[in-house]
Amino acid sequence: MDGKQKISRTARRYTAAAFAPSTEFLSVEEPLEIRLAGRQFTITMRTPGNDVELVAGFLFAEGFISSAAEIGEIRPVIAADGKPEPNILDVILNVPAAVLRERLKRNFAINSSCGLCGRTTIEAISRRLAPITTTARVEASVLLGLGATMRAHQAVFSSTGGLHAAALFDFAGRLSVVREDIGRHNAVDKVVGSALNGTLPLSEHILMVSGRPSFELVQKAAAAGIPILAGVSAPSSLAAELSDQAGITLVGFLRNETFNVYAHVERICA
Repeated sequence: MDGKQKISRTARRYTAAAFAPSTEFLSVEEPLEIRLAGRQFTITMRTPGNDVELVAGFLFAEGFISSAAEIGEIRPVIAADGKPEPNILDVILNVPAAVLRERLKRNFAINSSCGLCGRTTIEAISRRLAPITTTARVEASVLLGLGATMRAHQAVFSSTGGLHAAALFDFAGRLSVVREDIGRHNAVDKVVGSALNGTLPLSEHILMVSGRPSFELVQKAAAAGIPILAGVSAPSSLAAELSDQAGITLVGFLRNETFNVYAHVERICA
């Protein structure tokens, strides 16, 4: 990991009708500033660690780049004392200025429509991303085992209880990568970023998330070509609608030996 992900803090635990001191671990939350060619682009709150993957995955999943080849460099910003700034990364893109301006304009239009017109948002994303058409299928029993495998690899969550996780599996249930973060979307961006240099599209993989498979996570899965998105909680209505359009099998409430399928059930063998 390339960052401190937890800190200890003394809390007062109430038990047996009394308070007692208790040493607890908290997940670290810090801002990450992303710059494009030295200019501030965006700031996200995240758990430090795998920051380069986070930035690369974010740029790809949100449509600012179309491949790893369009990233020239992701580099730390050097402070006045000659040391790298811990929470700033500068990105140099191999993208013509006119193309980048168009992508920025398109992304702004999509984001500004969220919450105002779901149909407009879905149509804009559908124009950018081709529907996933893989005919590969997965056994239901494989899905039922994903949660336990992911939890076993959530090192920071096990001591803090305060992080989301995203994990990538093949159709046999073998774990490829797991990433943790305070934000669901950040954890997914880290997973996508880890695959950007050779394994995209992820057409024979399953993305498992520790919380709700939201609209934003469906969008990121679609960008990475992931045909199955599963979460331990319920999806939103817009997530289900986008899954229909994007060709993604959407699974929710994946826990306790059961799950619901909200879109494209044909990929799962009972």
